This record gives sequence, C-alpha cells and structure tokens, in this order.
Amino acid sequence: MGMVKMHTHFNYVHIPAPDQPNGRTLLLLHGTGGNEKDMLPLGRQLDPNAALLSPRGTVLEDGMARFFRRLSEGVFDEEDIRFRAFEMVEFVESAIKTYSLDAENIAAVGYSNGANIAVATMLLHPKVLSAAVLFRPTVPLVPEPLPDLSGIPIFVAAGSSDQLVSADETNRLIDMLSSSGADVSVNWNPGTHALSKEDVVAAKDWLDQH
Repeated sequence: MGMVKMHTHFNYVHIPAPDQPNGRTLLLLHGTGGNEKDMLPLGRQLDPNAALLSPRGTVLEDGMARFFRRLSEGVFDEEDIRFRAFEMVEFVESAIKTYSLDAENIAAVGYSNGANIAVATMLLHPKVLSAAVLFRPTVPLVPEPLPDLSGIPIFVAAGSSDQLVSADETNRLIDMLSSSGADVSVNWNPGTHALSKEDVVAAKDWLDQH
C-alpha cells in the first residue's frame, strides 16, 4: 500500500483504499500532528476487512498537520472549518470514483482534530458519511438549522479525565447530534485525551454491530 502524491482531482496526500468495492470503507482522520499513516493500525484493528482511506490534514500549525485551523486551544476558525469540510467532501467523492468504493458505506474514524472534521462534515454535508467513530471529539461548529442525520449511527468515545475536552462539551456534542436525528452511542471511560485500549475495544464491538 503506497502513498499517492497530490494531483489534480485529489486535494490530500493520502493512503489509498485497497480494492474492496463491495465492503465498508473507513475514512481515517488523524489528530493534530499526525499523518496519513498514523491511523492505519487502528483502522485494521477496528475492521480487518474494510478498505482504509487515510488522508493527511492540509493545514499546518507550527509544522503539525491538522484538518482545519484554530485560533487558540479550543477556539476554532469556523470559516476555515466550512471550507475544509467541503474539501473533505470533494476528496471522498473523488476517492469513491477512483477506487470504486461503495458510496453508501463510508464510515469516518476520527481522533481529536480528525473526529472534529468528521463531525463538521456530517453537520454540513449530511449525505456523505454513512457512520462515524469519534474518539475525543468536541463541537467544531453549530450550524443553523441542524441537519437531518436520521438513521446515521455514531459512536463517541470520551474520557472522563480528558484535559482538552470537558464532559460538558462532550455532552453538548452528543445532544446536538442526537437532536439532528443521529443514533448516538457513547462510551465513557476514566481516560485522558489519549486513546486507550478500552476505546478501541468498545469501538470495534460497536462497529461489529453496525
């Protein structure tokens, strides 16, 4: 599995999905400072049979790749979020055509900043992703009105000792997604912002049922 360089119809350096046109594709979205390779072992743990599509964020913050800009810790650039969510949609749609993926079976798996761009993409473009696994997400923006996410299953993995995302903020996101009609499952554990083995096990169990 090699790295594809950016060219005209792709806006992300990425790891391409293998040839599994009839199965699920996991769109792997790394956290701040990650790259297109970081999430591959996690994706394979979560679903050994899925195609894995893994882009690198196009925004740099002190040399670290992200999927959208922030003004300070926890304060996001909403205009940039909207642009980057549209960019993500273009990327997914191009990948579907290029790699013959099932457009009805694209599930995002995002950690931290990657989870937040997944949330933004669902809120702003609700027909693109069929499901999402969100590790340590927060509220990236609040669209008015809320979209219709009816029937979309979403798994949220939250840490009660998360030093970056408060429980109130996590619950605000859960309430917003639920109010949009999404079928939200939540797994709280005592962890921090870092991903834990418990998160992975719970997410895999959830994915196996969806």
